[in-house]
Amino acid sequence: MESSTHFSKNELACKCCGNAKMEDGFMERLEELRVRFGKGMRLSSAFRCSEHNSEVSKTGKRGPHTTGRAVDVLTRGKDAHRLIELATQLGFTGIGIKQNGSHEKRFLHLDDLQEAEGRPRPWVWSY
Repeated sequence: MESSTHFSKNELACKCCGNAKMEDGFMERLEELRVRFGKGMRLSSAFRCSEHNSEVSKTGKRGPHTTGRAVDVLTRGKDAHRLIELATQLGFTGIGIKQNGSHEKRFLHLDDLQEAEGRPRPWVWSY
């Protein structure tokens, strides 16, 4: 899926190649999160090709963003707390929390990957 009701192709696309290979099921879950949240959600990252992901993430060429099942939402404070609550209710299985440093760079990573060897789910971590 390259765009949706609340998220443009530009928001979902890889920063280096422009591909936006988001999984339909994930986008349905993300759309429901946006509707329940009731206000805009600014994405700092969504789909990443393997090359771009290996440049910006410790997960290398096969991280969650390369599957089309992960986004990073710029948020902080009460909004971050509310998104964590809603994401948990909606079945997001990976929640990464970066709420330190400058306010404009604080975010939540959300994914709905399934449990696999070396990847227990559900899982919450901090950056």
